[in-house]
Parts: sequence; C-alpha cells; structure tokens
Amino acid sequence: MASFSAMHCPSYSYSYSSSINEGRNQRFAFSSSFPKLSVPAKAKLFIQSQRNPHQNDVLIQDGEVATKVTPVGKETSLDKLKVELLLATSSKEWDEKASFDINENESTVSITVLGASGDLAKKKIFPALFALYYEDCLPKHFTVYGYARSKMTDAELRSMVSKTLTCRIDKRENCGEKMEQFLYRCFYHSGQYDSEDNFAQLDKKLKEHEGERVSNRLFYLSIPPNIFIDAVKCASLCASSGNGWTRVIVEKPFGRDSESSAALTKALKQYLAEDQIFRIDHYLGKELVENLSVLRFSNLIFEPLWSRQYIRNVQLIFSEDFGTEGRGGYFDHYGIIRDIMQNHLLQILALFAMETPVSLDAEDIRNEKVKVLRSMRPLQLEDVVIGQYKSHTRGGVTYPAYTDDKTVPKDSLTPTFAAAALFIDNARWDGVPFLMKAGKALHTRRAEIRVQFRHVPGNLYNRNFGTDLDQDTNELVIRVQPDEAIYLKINNKVPGLGMRLDHSNLNLHYSARYSKEIPDAYERLLLDAIEGERRLFIRSDELDAAWALFTPVLRELEEKKFLPECYPYGSRGPVGAHYLAARYNVRWGDLGLEQ
Repeated sequence: MASFSAMHCPSYSYSYSSSINEGRNQRFAFSSSFPKLSVPAKAKLFIQSQRNPHQNDVLIQDGEVATKVTPVGKETSLDKLKVELLLATSSKEWDEKASFDINENESTVSITVLGASGDLAKKKIFPALFALYYEDCLPKHFTVYGYARSKMTDAELRSMVSKTLTCRIDKRENCGEKMEQFLYRCFYHSGQYDSEDNFAQLDKKLKEHEGERVSNRLFYLSIPPNIFIDAVKCASLCASSGNGWTRVIVEKPFGRDSESSAALTKALKQYLAEDQIFRIDHYLGKELVENLSVLRFSNLIFEPLWSRQYIRNVQLIFSEDFGTEGRGGYFDHYGIIRDIMQNHLLQILALFAMETPVSLDAEDIRNEKVKVLRSMRPLQLEDVVIGQYKSHTRGGVTYPAYTDDKTVPKDSLTPTFAAAALFIDNARWDGVPFLMKAGKALHTRRAEIRVQFRHVPGNLYNRNFGTDLDQDTNELVIRVQPDEAIYLKINNKVPGLGMRLDHSNLNLHYSARYSKEIPDAYERLLLDAIEGERRLFIRSDELDAAWALFTPVLRELEEKKFLPECYPYGSRGPVGAHYLAARYNVRWGDLGLEQ
C-alpha cells in the first residue's frame, strides 16, 4: 500500500488476476507522471465570485459526520470555483487534448461511480479521487465515469463535482490547473441499474477512452442495497474488462442479519469472485485505525501489556451531536446497532484484539480478525442497553425527538443509542469486558478507543488517591475523530515540597506533531482498491462471523418489541448504559474531564 505519511505516490508495479477473465495473470505499471492537458477554449473554466454553496454542508453517511469543505485560501479562490462547459468533449478530441499515445502495452483504469448524483458520490468519492489525482497517486491513464438514472450531461456532472473539490491546505500550487485536468477526465452516462443495454452503452464509451490499452475497471456501488445485485449483474455481463481486472466496491449495509447478508453474498458471487468484491467500511481507512497495528506491533512497551494480565477493560465509543436530520427513513430500517456497532466498532475491536499476524499480507491480517470474531461469546440481551432520543429544550432552543422526524413512524422503536458488553473467550482476553457505546443526538461528537489498565498491586500511593482506586488507573486513549490524537494517562507528582499527585497526559496530538493534512478515509480505500490491496476490506467469512454475534440479539429485540429508554437530545445517553458498565466494575472513560 502506498505510504500516506507524505502522500507521495511513486510508480507502482504489481500482479493482478481477474476471475472474470479466466484467471489471466498480467503485470502493469502505474506512472506518476501526468500529461499536461490543454483545455479547449469552448470549455473554459470561469472563476465566479459567489461562495461555495457546499462549504457548510454536513454529510451524514454510515453514522459519520463528513469533514466540511475547507477553503484553501483567497489566493486560489477555489471556494468560488464553478464550471461552465458548453459541450461535452468527444472521446477523440479528449485523447488529442490529453496527448495520450495509444499503446497496447500500457494499461488504463476506468472508475465508474454508480449513484453519481447522490450525496456520498458528490461529497466523498469524487473529492477523494481528485485528492489522489492531485497527489499523483492515480495511474497515467485513467477515466472517471458517473452513472445514475438522472439525466445529466458531461458538463453538468463536471459542474456538480467541481463544487466539492478542494486541494490540500499545505499544497495549493497549481490547484486550479489540476482541477481542470481532473474534470476533463470525468464523464457521465445516464442509465437504469437493471438495464443490460444501458451498461453495454457504458462499455462502448469506456472502450473509446481505453483504446488498445489493457483495460482495468473499478465499479463503486454508491447505491441502495436493494439494487446491488441488478447493478452487479449488468456490470459483470456487459461492462467488465476484456483483458484486465474488474473490481467492485460495495458500500454497507451488507444485509440486516445473517440470512440477508448470506443471501447478498451468494447473489454477488454468481457474477463476481470473492477477490473482485471489495466490501468497504470507511472507518478502517481512518488514520488512527490504520495506526492501531503500528502502535501495538512496532512498540515494545505496548505488546507485552496487550492482554488480560494488564488490561482491565476496553471501551469503543462513538457519539454524534446531531440526530437523523431528515435521514430517518434509511436509519429507521437499520438502527444504531446495525449502522455503527455491527460494522465500524466491531471491525475496530477485531483489529485491536487480534493476535500477531504472520505478515502484513491482507489474508494473514483478515485470518486473525476472523479468529477473534469466532472466539467472541454470543451477545446476550442482558448485556445490551438501547435508547431513543426525545425532544429537549436547551438555551432557549428546542431540539426535536427522533419520532419528530417526518421520515420516521411515530410509533418507531428503532434505537438511536446502544451500549453492549462483549467478551472474547480466548487465552489473551478471557474475562476482559469490551464495552461498546454508540448513539445519536448526544452531548458531543467523538469516536475513540479507551484502554483502561488494571490497578497497581500494592500501590504505595493509594492513600493519595483516597478510596476511589480508579483515579490512579493508567489509560490509553486513541481518538479516531475529531482532532486525532493518542494519549496515555499517567500519575505524576506535582512540583513542590509536599507529596501531591496529579493525572497527566503523554499526548501525541496529530495536528501539532504533523504539518501534513490527514487524508480522508475514502482516499486510502479507493487507492487500495485500485492497487488490489484488500487488508482494509471485509472478507465474506468476516461478515458471517460479525452477523452471527449480533443477529440473535437483534431478532430478540424486534420480536419482543423491546422499548428503548428515552434520553434527552444533547445528553450523555440513557442511564441504563452506566448500570451496564457498573455491572462489570467499569466506569465509562468519556465521563471524565480529561478529553
């Protein structure tokens, strides 16, 4: 995988195989040198004086608040960029302008975003692709195609996409020129997701851009799950590569339970091999999650402590400070357990708790994650607390209840908050509670891992802490978002003649330590998919093991119509979550003042 520490992407050379093409093995190279595009006069870019209308947009996708669009400064006026293209450039003219030499020994990558008119595509996928292009991480020859049912021209797609593109804060040079070059690689094709004819037409357009090169094709399914299979069938039968690889990125949800997930996997495998399916969980692409294995396996001080012998409990906390905000129709069908806990938090838990893999190879890492998931004790109803936020007035402002959302049924029992205690029945983690907590409309926005260590046996300074021994417990905190950081809570003597102890943090604050802007998770995952790197994507047996843990308790909650505990909008969540933690002699780490 390319190093993202400085976001410099060199030339790549690697083997690939495509099951769709009878397992042919070929090699190709990615070049980091790009042709300078001469933009035709009839398609000139105009800089407008109006502000970027998307600058303050907040994307709600998979339970996460997306980063707001960041202006890069007045000198580039990128927050005021708007595209006015008179006519779509023909493929022939495009090849001339891009100075592409048709060479059968070269390869090209065609990236097709299905659901191109949706929020995820506009605010995450296209900006991530541009960021990769800006950092010279994409191959020399590539094309981006948007595909959706909406009627749109190439020019209209480029205009839409341009409104959400930004450059790195620390790298602003030639940004406008880079945007022009990227936008001229973007095209649009309108069609139905279940129409083989429409995908055949897309295939024809892709071939015009690919020429005689080895064609590699990546399809991103940014579409509702109920049309996954239709789209995959049509793409596989009518638009797959004839001489290179074909890969498909599938967005969650991957079903609602074990049965529906297995059915989805079986249907996908009618048209794709497992190594062509890239199930994306964008949390696995986040910098601090990616750093988990580095922190543990490359630092001698941590690995010996990473067990039941020294760790008292592990907490995985996810909270949002807003509600469904009109997205209740989607959310009500899944709920917080399916939306956050069964995938994001459970994947982080598996990475945290896995044994040392044989290597950094994708299969070795995923094998260890599966072992962890299969070692976990089935989740019991008594170890789960659910809640739903209610209306609350604070500071003269009234915040709505979940059921006040017009897209949510008034009698909905869907939980917007859940806490659970999970256990791993193996030699390393036997008896250690792994506490998960996730919720909407809470008092703050955060995602973090908190590792609370055991009390110091026979601590000489217990009297300085009083009766609350938890006060002298060391704690490692990995803050995934916002304000990425890693800090270790230690006990320290306050300077002076007396013996007064204090709690201090050994703090690695990413924004203070590193001047580079942290790449978005989608950038990392898209680049991995293009490279064929699978370690941050979910394998089918991982998915089966994850659903096996949660399906029984989800079914019980729904069959018994379990009533969620109400909690005020903007609070810390249901009181029941504190009783659950107390049952295992745990105090939630995010309740303290040190944040």
